Amino acid sequence: MLALLSAVLVGWCTPAQTAVNARLRTFVGHPLMSSLISFAVGTLSLLVLHFILFSALLPPFGQAAGQPWWIWTGGVLGVIFLTGNIVLFPRLGGVETVVLPIVGQIAAAMVIDQWGVFGAQQRSLSVWRVLGAALVCFGVFIVVYRPGLQTGHAHSQGLWLWRALGVLAGVCTATQMAINGTLGVVLGSPISAALVSFSVGTVLLIVLVGALRAWPRKGTTGEGSRWMWFGGVLGAVYVAGAAALVPIIGAGVTVVAVLAGNMLLSQLIDATGALGARRIPVAARQIVGLIVIVLGVLAVRAV
Repeated sequence: MLALLSAVLVGWCTPAQTAVNARLRTFVGHPLMSSLISFAVGTLSLLVLHFILFSALLPPFGQAAGQPWWIWTGGVLGVIFLTGNIVLFPRLGGVETVVLPIVGQIAAAMVIDQWGVFGAQQRSLSVWRVLGAALVCFGVFIVVYRPGLQTGHAHSQGLWLWRALGVLAGVCTATQMAINGTLGVVLGSPISAALVSFSVGTVLLIVLVGALRAWPRKGTTGEGSRWMWFGGVLGAVYVAGAAALVPIIGAGVTVVAVLAGNMLLSQLIDATGALGARRIPVAARQIVGLIVIVLGVLAVRAV
C-alpha cells in the first residue's frame, strides 16, 4: 500500500510541472524551448543529487555492459511523448489529446506486465486488473470531458491516424517507465536511470530546437517568476520515482496509480488556480470521475 500511495504522489509531479512549464512557455515564447529548459534543469538537479549520494557525477555505465540497446532509449521516448502532445492538441482537441495517450499507457503497461517485456517482472493479467484499467480510462474521460471543449482541426481522412499517434504517445510513456525501471536495477539506482534518461532527452531537444529554430521569441509578454524555472526538478522526481516503483509493483499498477495522482492534483490546481493556472470550478461530474478513477486503482491493486 505504501508503494501505491507513493505512485499517486509521483503522479502529482506531472500536473504541477505542466502548470510551471506553462508559465515558462509564455515567458520564452516557444513550447520546445521551454521543454529544453525544463529537461536541462532536471538533468542538472539529478547530477547534483547523484554526486551527493554516490560521490560521482556519472552513473556506473560499466554495470550496463552487454545490456540490450533499448535500455538507453527512455529519454528518447520521453521526448516523443512531450512533442507528441504539442503536435496532437491542435489536431485532436483537449479531450482526445488527454484520453488517447492514457489508453495507450494503460494498454502498454498491461502488455508489459503480462509478458515481462523490457526486463519487467512478469505479472499475469486478471479480471480485476482489466476492470480497474477500464474504470480508470472511463473516469479520466468523465473528468476531462466538457461540453463545448475545443476540438481539433484534423480532417476526417487523417483523423484516425492522429488518434493512433495519440495512443502511440501513451505507449511511449509506459515503455519509458519499464525501461527506466530496468535501467535503474542494472545501474543500482533509479536516480542513475533518471539521470541517463534526462541527459539523452536534453541532447535530443537541443538538436530539435536547433533544427526547427525554436528560439525564444522576441516581444513575449509573459511575466517571469522564479519558480517557473524549476519544472524540471518535478520532472526528475517523476522519472526517478517511476523507475523505482515499476520493479516493485509492476508497470500496470504504477501507470494507473500515477495517472490517478495526476488527475487528482490537476483538478485541485484547476479549482484553486494554484501555480498561476487559470481557475476553473470543479463540477460534480468531475468529482464522480475522480471517484471512478480511485475505484479503478483499487481494483487494479486488488490482486
